[in-house]
Amino acid sequence: MAYREDNERCSIQPSDNGPLLIRGPVKLIDPEGNELEVKSKNIALCRCGASADKPFCDGSHKRIGFQSVVRAQVPALTPGGTVGDAG
Repeated sequence: MAYREDNERCSIQPSDNGPLLIRGPVKLIDPEGNELEVKSKNIALCRCGASADKPFCDGSHKRIGFQSVVRAQVPALTPGGTVGDAG
């Protein structure tokens, strides 16, 4: 989870074959330190590189067939049921 100065939580979730979904309060800054206007508490950021509205998603990932499925790495359980190397 990411945090803003006021400690409200924000979540960042990669969608399957689509954008990064940002939910909650966030400040978006360009490389020169300028704040980009964020019109909603929920935004989608482009991952495919084809958006005409970068850094925001415009749905171009569907047109170009962008594919990316991200999953968290879950630690394996040992035969005794503890977290560790199961191999």
